[in-house]
Amino acid sequence: MRTTGIVDYLSYCFLILQLLSQPAAKQVLRYRLAEEGPADVRVGNVAADLGITAGMDVTFTLESGSEYFKIDNMTGDLSTNERRIDREKLPQCQMIFDENECFIDFEVSVIGPAQSWVDLFEGKVIILDINDNTPSFPSPVLTLSVEENRPIGTLYLLPTATDRDFGRNGIERYELIQDNGESSVRRIGTSGSGSADTHMGKRRFDEGASRSSVFELQVADTTDGEKQPQLIIKGALDREQRDSYELTLRVRDGGDPPRSSQAILRVMITDVNDNTPRFEKSIYEADLPENSSPGAPILQLKAGDTDVGVNGQIEYVFGAATESVRRLLRLDESTGWLSVLHRIDREDVSQLRFTVMARDRGQPPKTDKATVIINIKDENDNVPNIDIRKIGRIFLKDGVANVAEDVIVDTPIALVQVSDRDKGPNGIVTCTVVGDVPFQLKPASEVEGEMNKKKYFLHTSAPLDYEAVQEYNVVIVAVDSGSPSLTSNNSLIVKVGDMNDNPPVFTKSTVEVLFPENNAPGERVVTVVALDADSGKNAEISYSLDSSVNGIFSIDADTGDVRVNTILDREQTERYEFKVVAKDKGMPVLQGSATVVVLVADKNDNEPKFMQDVFTFYIQENLQPNSPVGMITVMDADKGQNADMSLYIEQQEDIFSIDNNTGTIFSNMAFDREQKNTYSFRVKAVDGGDPPRSATATVSLSVMDVNDNPPTVTFPMNSSYTLLPPSSNIRTVVRTVSAADTDTGINANLSYRIVGGNPFKLFEIDAWTGVILLVGKLEQKHFGLHRLVVQVNDSGVPSQSTTTLVHIYVNETLSNSTIVEAQVAKSLGTPLNADIAGDPNYDLGKQRLSIAIGVVSGIMTVILIILVVVMARYCRPKNKNGYEAGKKDHEDFFTPQQHDKGKKPKKDKNKKKSKQPLYSSIVTVEASKPNGQRYDGVNEKLSDSPGMGRYRSVNGGPGSPDLARHYKSSSPLPTVQLHPQSPTAGKKHQAVQDLPPANTFVGTGDNISIGSDHCSEYSSQTINKYNKQTLGPCLT
Repeated sequence: MRTTGIVDYLSYCFLILQLLSQPAAKQVLRYRLAEEGPADVRVGNVAADLGITAGMDVTFTLESGSEYFKIDNMTGDLSTNERRIDREKLPQCQMIFDENECFIDFEVSVIGPAQSWVDLFEGKVIILDINDNTPSFPSPVLTLSVEENRPIGTLYLLPTATDRDFGRNGIERYELIQDNGESSVRRIGTSGSGSADTHMGKRRFDEGASRSSVFELQVADTTDGEKQPQLIIKGALDREQRDSYELTLRVRDGGDPPRSSQAILRVMITDVNDNTPRFEKSIYEADLPENSSPGAPILQLKAGDTDVGVNGQIEYVFGAATESVRRLLRLDESTGWLSVLHRIDREDVSQLRFTVMARDRGQPPKTDKATVIINIKDENDNVPNIDIRKIGRIFLKDGVANVAEDVIVDTPIALVQVSDRDKGPNGIVTCTVVGDVPFQLKPASEVEGEMNKKKYFLHTSAPLDYEAVQEYNVVIVAVDSGSPSLTSNNSLIVKVGDMNDNPPVFTKSTVEVLFPENNAPGERVVTVVALDADSGKNAEISYSLDSSVNGIFSIDADTGDVRVNTILDREQTERYEFKVVAKDKGMPVLQGSATVVVLVADKNDNEPKFMQDVFTFYIQENLQPNSPVGMITVMDADKGQNADMSLYIEQQEDIFSIDNNTGTIFSNMAFDREQKNTYSFRVKAVDGGDPPRSATATVSLSVMDVNDNPPTVTFPMNSSYTLLPPSSNIRTVVRTVSAADTDTGINANLSYRIVGGNPFKLFEIDAWTGVILLVGKLEQKHFGLHRLVVQVNDSGVPSQSTTTLVHIYVNETLSNSTIVEAQVAKSLGTPLNADIAGDPNYDLGKQRLSIAIGVVSGIMTVILIILVVVMARYCRPKNKNGYEAGKKDHEDFFTPQQHDKGKKPKKDKNKKKSKQPLYSSIVTVEASKPNGQRYDGVNEKLSDSPGMGRYRSVNGGPGSPDLARHYKSSSPLPTVQLHPQSPTAGKKHQAVQDLPPANTFVGTGDNISIGSDHCSEYSSQTINKYNKQTLGPCLT
């Protein structure tokens, strides 16, 4: 149908003449398309096929068929959409056996400028079959019973395969693969000669097909176009020799590439069943009214069998029948009556076509096949259907069409399609518009189409006036021609639209608001207002926000209330600026905008935040008070007063303080690592908000060591001594000096060295273990007391040192410990630069002999020596309490008692002299407490008066003299004090120890300062003997 407007009539005359020169739409728009194609496959160009030049202000719209197709509005190119087309699944193609009849309908409307005219064209897209289905047998294992005495050439029908494809993509050939791997096939066509049954057609054999000694496959083309596989006996069958054969039956279609499948054909050799059942007709056809009741008889199939008994009893079963046939129909196995199982709707299924097998009950059974065609007859059981759809640019949804009041008269506003699913007179429909409305129906095409499907345009028949009538209810009634006739109606609401020519205007172009942070989501921020001078829909305003808000703000489309959707955080964003858009609901839509500025006000919602949860600092000990220890960093994301912070130290003792401005921590005292090496406390930061917020952090302070402690000797004590037999071997362990240092690390690494009292180089000490070894051979002159001055140094910078005395008594036995203890006591009062080593009279005797020889007069020398000896004995101080009158002191006080060399003990000739271990001849003598008890701990001190010493003798016997009876002393020995070079007064850890109560001298480096105002007699002798040093003052 062509409609023309008043405007631009002449400019479109040529186009209209083109349309008038075209034949009917159904004859022109016809395309072919293969199934299963991808999207955007070009079907055809509607503009070119209609003879319309594209681009002349003409547009194309696909009114139906959009389920599978789409059209370019400007060029008219028709193409497929995303939905895949499967020919086998299209409802209209289910029961179609001719591929040319499977198609999809579509409608295209050609629309002039401003929809001043519309033409509607129908078209069909024929769906071409492709080889997308594989032929298949009804079962993977097919069983066939064959009598053993059947003659060569006997033919048996095999089950046929099905293929959902048609034409050349359908079944093309069958192949029989023998159990020896050979393939056998024989074709029967419509030409040639053969002995097959007449209803199977004439046979045509393929020459060159492989043969088998027992079976061969023959394929016959039936009159209905199907291929029937048949098994032919070619060799003698003897059930007693072999009762079964297992072959493979393969079917192939004619596609490119071909598809195939196969099934196992199991041939069972049985006894004889001579005659095959025969149907009366090869094709049975009947008409069945739709909606027939279940159980209604349709037709009876009859077959006869000349056999008698069970071999002549026939049963009827479905052959090649679809699932829908088996669901809708029932076949009586005994009588062959075909009846309705479920109601059949012709609108769903118009024809049923299938095969029925007649099978006797012999062994093996014989079968025959017949084709059944049932045509479903129509009944007037469907009311007309009225479908109102959009056309062109007129918007139609949910039965409502919006039409502007300024459309010209005779403008099509909707497409009305009236159809009836019935057939013949029952499907012929007429329709009309009822009521007094300015609308009428006009055929969409001048060419008569199908009687049961008609299309109309709903045109305006008079001008529309919005001020007079804003809405029309257009009722369309349809009536079919059945007896009795059926009617239906549908309605369309046409809303007349007002013209929109005024945009909304805001009362303020810029709206600024101060809004606090930490708000509740959904809280109102501000309300904006816009006004529209139009009326009705054109004056209804809808508010919206531009996309820059990112969902943070929203606006009520009707009231203009701007709300915040999230919790605002000033610390993240302090200012928001966005546009509010007001749109009216006219056509076209007009709009206005305003700017909204939201300033976020600060709240005290952030606690102070330390840069670390735990601050770790390291500081050396002995640091002066009020020294900086470390600095902490804390921040507050708030602003102004809420960000002003105060710092506090949470501590039980007033040890630390903190600067509130810089975060620097100061110490209020000096640290001593040896007393406490770690401190831990918490620092609290409080902001100035209301209410205030606070945070805490942990401060961990480690005190680093300074070398401020000298080593302390724990063993041996200064007043102790050890016995060393003269027979001791070289490298004998004499004594071990043990020391400790309260410092740590390298400051506690100690080294040992002998700094005095070793003139004969008899001893050496291991620098790291403190073990004293005998390194020289002991001689007669070495008998007696040896005093080693050992210095212990740490590895600190500067180094700290301590000096201790190690007494070694060289003798065979320890006969009288009192003498040795007296010598040790005198040693404690002897200056450290004086050597005490061995017998002091040994070298003195040699000197006397040299003087005697040198004197001219031997007599005078003897007299002089006597005088010297007498004077020496006279000048020696006597022990007031230990000297007994009448007792002559035969030996020097410091000289150990020697055994009489003239009296040598008898040796056992039978026994060899045994070697003794290094420690076997050493006797260790420890100082005793005044009450006779031993000193068990290294920290115990000797009393001022020496007590009786206890000893353990290894080699001494009971005959050793007890010198304690001759020498007794009740007066205390003089106390020896050392004044070493130590840190200056006022510094910590200055160590001055007393001797003998303490066993350690303290000094710095290698220098030992000794001071005294007098010296002992023993010192006077030994200094001149073993040292050429200037005599120093004695220790007091």
